[in-house]
Amino acid sequence: MVMFEQMRANVGKLLEGINGYNPKNLATLEHYVEMPAKKNAYDLEANLAVLKLYQFNPAFFQTTVTAQILLKAFTNLPHTDFTLCKCMIDQAHQEEWPIRQILYLRYLLETCHFQAFWQALDENMDLLGGITGFKDSVQKFICHVVGITYQHIDHWLLAEMPGDMPDSQLKVRMSKDGWSADGSGQIFICSQEESIKSKNIMEKIDFESVSSIMASSQ
Repeated sequence: MVMFEQMRANVGKLLEGINGYNPKNLATLEHYVEMPAKKNAYDLEANLAVLKLYQFNPAFFQTTVTAQILLKAFTNLPHTDFTLCKCMIDQAHQEEWPIRQILYLRYLLETCHFQAFWQALDENMDLLGGITGFKDSVQKFICHVVGITYQHIDHWLLAEMPGDMPDSQLKVRMSKDGWSADGSGQIFICSQEESIKSKNIMEKIDFESVSSIMASSQ
């Protein structure tokens, strides 16, 4: 971990000012992309710098490195990191495998097709080589979606959404998020009405400001 922190500091210096556009730094940055993936760490700025250099130097584009960047952006949902990274990838490269498959997985997750997502992921587990903590991060995101969407949910459905989560792990998650079982197979998430905040909007319009409009309408 000490070595990783030292490299993070060195990369930070490489990205300062005009150095961030120097293609000679690309090899160092590409190696740095692999390091956080294995250490379950994350550096969005460095990843965006790599994609930016690929934009300016198309001949240096590396599909494998780009795939790792996208998968790491996955792990920071619900933040918009994935969209930022995708927008920096040329459309032609987006059609390449495995980038195309990763974009499809993202689509399934974004549209809450959780069962289809886990099935597609099981068929493409080789994509996750070197990405530590990917599944845990996705499960955390799905539980976040559940928390802001449901008031009550069936126990079996809640367990199925995060990829058939074991009951022991589900209980830990429920305890952490403050969810409770009611004994009838239903899980109480929260009262969504409590999350709705009303706001009174008052508009002050004096007669003089509209008198000219009223006169012209006669």
